[in-house]
Amino acid sequence: MGNAQEKPPGSGGGGARPDQATAGSGTRRRGGGSMEKPRSEKGVVNGTQRERSPAGGQEEQDSPAVDTSYLDAPAGALPPHIARLKNEGNNLFKHGQFGDALEKYSQAIDGCAEAGIDSPEDLCILYSNRAACYLKDGNSTDCIQDCTKALELQPYSLKPLLRRAMAYETLERYRKAYVDYKTVLQIDTGVQAAHDSVHRITKLLIEQDGPEWREKLPEIPVVPMSVQQQHRDKPVSAEVAQARAARAAQEEVRRKEARFTLLKREGNDLVKKCHFQEALEKYSECLTIKPDECTIYTNRAICLLKLNRFEEAKQDCDSALELEPANKKAFYRRALAYKGLQVPLTNHRKHTHSFFFC
Repeated sequence: MGNAQEKPPGSGGGGARPDQATAGSGTRRRGGGSMEKPRSEKGVVNGTQRERSPAGGQEEQDSPAVDTSYLDAPAGALPPHIARLKNEGNNLFKHGQFGDALEKYSQAIDGCAEAGIDSPEDLCILYSNRAACYLKDGNSTDCIQDCTKALELQPYSLKPLLRRAMAYETLERYRKAYVDYKTVLQIDTGVQAAHDSVHRITKLLIEQDGPEWREKLPEIPVVPMSVQQQHRDKPVSAEVAQARAARAAQEEVRRKEARFTLLKREGNDLVKKCHFQEALEKYSECLTIKPDECTIYTNRAICLLKLNRFEEAKQDCDSALELEPANKKAFYRRALAYKGLQVPLTNHRKHTHSFFFC
């Protein structure tokens, strides 16, 4: 929503919360005839113990000072009094007070109009932020209206596009939502919410419009390369960088899993064709991806046995048994390796069938 610093909930307007005691509450009067509050309530406000002053007068509450310095933080080209409204809105939004935040953003927008401020970038942010409040409150129609206004001020602005897409989807206007999500992905391919929504909406549109669903879509605008480059050149926040790194890690895991499965299948097919050297290479590559996969060691041992490389076959069986101490195939193939090495065996159980690859 912005760069506002965090502040405790409910203090966005600078006043005390309704349930917060003032400095003079719960005190004992000095005048004669005044009554003292019952001892069970004395000195306790909102669960906080009060201490008497040495003079026995007014009780004082020991509470930390509230940091409101964020309210005076610069906000683009906005004058201080409007920047303060925006910063208050940001803080209220962070603490889930969407209705109050909406009011602050509305005051800031009205203040810009009254002051004759014409800063498209700042106004775009204000409309986009207010749209986020509408979206959180379930008012998708007004969210769309504010996002559209923001996009008129700053075409291809990412957040208004994404919020409008979400609002369209909520209203089941799937074609328009699809177009906005696809536009978002032209600007930034790392927006996972847009990827997920495109997949979800594609299924809905196929069900709704049939095989010709693409022909019924509104035209998807082509985002200029200059806009895409400008977005890429923007400094990335820590939150966005973390999300991108997580997505990249997930993609890498999926890629490796798919590669492993393919190599294993190719190795198995080559063994069936008695192409043991080629199969061995496939299994060896599998182990660079998953070095703790027991099945690959026993499969590669078969290839090594067929190639009369008995010592290496024994080592693969040893590795398999370290991973799965009761693996029968590893025991059997190690026995074959010992036989090839002409090593005497003791307590070896003969099997009436061979164990092959999995």
